Amino acid sequence: MSLHITVAPSGFKESLSAPEAARAIAEGLRRVRPDAVIDRIPLVDGGEGTARALAAATGGSLLSRIATGPLGRPVPTHFALLGRSSAVVEMAAVAGLSLVPADRRDPGATTTYGVGELIRSALDAGVGRVLVGCGDSGTSDGGAGALQALGARLLDVNGAELPLGGAALTRLHRIDPTGLDPRLARTELLVACNPYNVLCGERGVARVFGPQKGAGPEQVEELSTALDRWAALLVRDLGAPAAIGTAPGSGASGGLGAGLAALGARLLPRFDVLLDHVDLDARLARADLVITAEGALDGQTVRGKIPAEVARRAKAHGVPVLVLAGTLGRGAHEVRAIGVDAYGSILPAPMALPEALDRGAEFLADAAERALRMVLVGTRLAA
Repeated sequence: MSLHITVAPSGFKESLSAPEAARAIAEGLRRVRPDAVIDRIPLVDGGEGTARALAAATGGSLLSRIATGPLGRPVPTHFALLGRSSAVVEMAAVAGLSLVPADRRDPGATTTYGVGELIRSALDAGVGRVLVGCGDSGTSDGGAGALQALGARLLDVNGAELPLGGAALTRLHRIDPTGLDPRLARTELLVACNPYNVLCGERGVARVFGPQKGAGPEQVEELSTALDRWAALLVRDLGAPAAIGTAPGSGASGGLGAGLAALGARLLPRFDVLLDHVDLDARLARADLVITAEGALDGQTVRGKIPAEVARRAKAHGVPVLVLAGTLGRGAHEVRAIGVDAYGSILPAPMALPEALDRGAEFLADAAERALRMVLVGTRLAA
């Protein structure tokens, strides 16, 4: 009887895209069972690769543009058209962490201005719906830059416009919306985001993700204060809901979710928006085994990461799930509670990060081979 394996990984940041990860896993599996039916489903979570993946899944097209990058300089980027009526703007393609060199990471200075420029490009294409994918951001400006690109003016107490970046929001006195692009009012704006991420509070985006983007303890508190002020003025000047600072998804991509929600965008759980394009549930149901993967498996995985979503859906069909990860961090064991049957690191030995990133495909293929061999031994014992 043929063995049907569904391979549904995310990408490994700075190492492998989701399609590359799926290809490597399949390669390792075929060393053990060349006769296996392997269904590859590279998955995206709104971060890197989202626009390209959705264009490929729907027969859409990818349009190249030049826009303002997270450091305020022009970068090559893109957005996707899905038919004539919908566009996908991937914030990571213009404001992602991968666009910020390690020695330039300052989340108080980086900007989402280019996201607003891509939304304007999508409006220029005549679409009636724009889906913004959030994830893998290098910013912490609450979406202020995106609003500036769309025509809002952010003013200090003297009426001068603020510079780009989240740190400047501590001086924000008023948001002037009169110059906002009028096409926004007749466009459906959707944000695919992680609902666990919120803008303000102890679990606010500055405190949870600021350190990953280069912020030290003092800057984390500075950004948290700045985003608290931003939330208050989004309510006062743009009519955002009073609870915008703690709304599910408001902290997506350094607070971009909150900024766009103040323009009337709907913040939607990212997998409800993204996974319907790949018919994931039906494909999981046909599998004998599901293998998913991500760069780091830890306590954050259960809070809306791809392996957790794959496991949750596979569990509904009674299909066993194995997770392969670049690293195992604190809280990795929590994934067992949401449907993961086994997990392991792909690294064969301790090594420097640059080598691990460079050899990601090799290590992932080898780990998949080892894992399947262990699974097959287990099935023989069970018999």
